[in-house]
Amino acid sequence: MSNDRSSRNKVFGGQQSNVPTSNVMKDDFGYEVPVELVPLPSGGIVYPADSPLHGQSTVEVRAMTAREEDILTSRALIKKGTVITHLIKSCMINKDVAVHKMISGDRNALMVALRVTGYGQSYDVDVTCPSCDVKNKQSFDLAELPVKQLGIEPVEIGQNLFNFELPMTKKTVQFRFLTGQDEQEIMTISERKKKSGFQGDNLVTMRLKFAIVSIDGVTDKSKINAFIRNMPARDSLALRKYIDKNEPGIEMKAWMDCPACFETSEVRLPMGAGFFWPDTE
Repeated sequence: MSNDRSSRNKVFGGQQSNVPTSNVMKDDFGYEVPVELVPLPSGGIVYPADSPLHGQSTVEVRAMTAREEDILTSRALIKKGTVITHLIKSCMINKDVAVHKMISGDRNALMVALRVTGYGQSYDVDVTCPSCDVKNKQSFDLAELPVKQLGIEPVEIGQNLFNFELPMTKKTVQFRFLTGQDEQEIMTISERKKKSGFQGDNLVTMRLKFAIVSIDGVTDKSKINAFIRNMPARDSLALRKYIDKNEPGIEMKAWMDCPACFETSEVRLPMGAGFFWPDTE
């Protein structure tokens, strides 16, 4: 039986290797899906030496197609919180890239680039004016969003690990920028707590628990979690500001002119359903 199976495998393998491959879109329809070079805000220095992203300042992705629209509408992926990971993975030219392990800033840069190549750079969305609180529709150019490059040195090249001294306790914290996998786990934990009837909002401490790797050399997670719960508010705020200031990614902010009060204000772009499903009429 095993010899028969081995023979069948060899036959099928031989047949597959001899089947001619063709690019139907290019050969039969004269169209080739565009491939874009997207800058990585991290410069690739936070990824280990065995990662395809190590030291890479750019990454190649192909433009979105109807195949990716199927991914965006997958209820199973949306429920699991992995729809963006699958979207990026589908468009990534190098399939060896572990998309879920990419830091959030690099993933966001790819997400914006895919939106631009798929539906164009114009993003029409309702925003609230900071001056008069009136909500109105604004049009933003996604291609003009600035890229925030990594501006601090990691503990070692090839490691997503950085040092910061807390101003009050003077403890040295080693932290890392969150990855797509971290964001998914945080969302899963939050949803599980909501279903269990937990009413408290501990998103600040939860994100710090995922970000902090050690405190003054202490790596025990239970001890780190205890420190995070009891750390002075000034230390917590300083650390979060430092992480936010230095985290590489896309600045999802733009200027708007309010038609109600005529003030010009900087606003954060909301990432609603229209980001990947724009009104193209």
